[in-house]
Amino acid sequence: MKIGVFDSGIGGLTVVKSLLEHQLFEEIIYFGDTARVPYGSKDKNTIIRYAIEAVEFFKNFELDMIIVACNTVSAYALCEMRESASCPVIGVIEAGVLATSNTVVNNTANILILGTNATIHSKAYENSLQDLGFKKLQTKASSLFVPLVEEEIFEGPILDATLEHYFEHIVHPDAVILGCTHFPLLSNALQNYFGKDTKLIHSGDAIVEYLEHEFDFTQKFEETNIKFFASENPEALRSIANKWLYDN
Repeated sequence: MKIGVFDSGIGGLTVVKSLLEHQLFEEIIYFGDTARVPYGSKDKNTIIRYAIEAVEFFKNFELDMIIVACNTVSAYALCEMRESASCPVIGVIEAGVLATSNTVVNNTANILILGTNATIHSKAYENSLQDLGFKKLQTKASSLFVPLVEEEIFEGPILDATLEHYFEHIVHPDAVILGCTHFPLLSNALQNYFGKDTKLIHSGDAIVEYLEHEFDFTQKFEETNIKFFASENPEALRSIANKWLYDN
């Protein structure tokens, strides 16, 4: 299996890490649109245009599947990408909803959805979870977490103040959907803040669960060949990938 993984920048590497840990694919082509990140503050038409351009890029490779690691793109442009692509296109939101429904068995549980401004305003998670009968949903646009992760601020007073800023008045959640691929890198801080009883839904793990549920993956690959591409400064992307994927 040869797949493409698309993200607006570097956050999708957390999805790649989960794919590597579960040995699902023989080759991964990663494309980060680092020249135009962030997508979370852009309008719908712009997001769709960038997403279709990503599909055109992936046509240079013979892919079996494209995984959209970006929650914002998954919220706004998945249908258009599927119309343009010649292979299946899988988004992290549908995977995250499946993972939530499998993890949170009580539909009266309090679920907190985190994401960029665009992801939260799309109501993509909310609408899908409501369709499944979940009644207590809170949302919080928490875009400040993105630059903190990219500055590798995973603990300390700046992060603590940001957590308090966002969550001071939030009703304590039973589960938190990490609706941005940067956010899993803050899992320890979020778990400490909310407590060990709060379940965290991670986009990368959710994608693996979704793929194993929807497709017949019977073969495991001991080694995965990864090629990294970026619309700007690909060497910086490769440097971060080596750190995030292999050093932790």
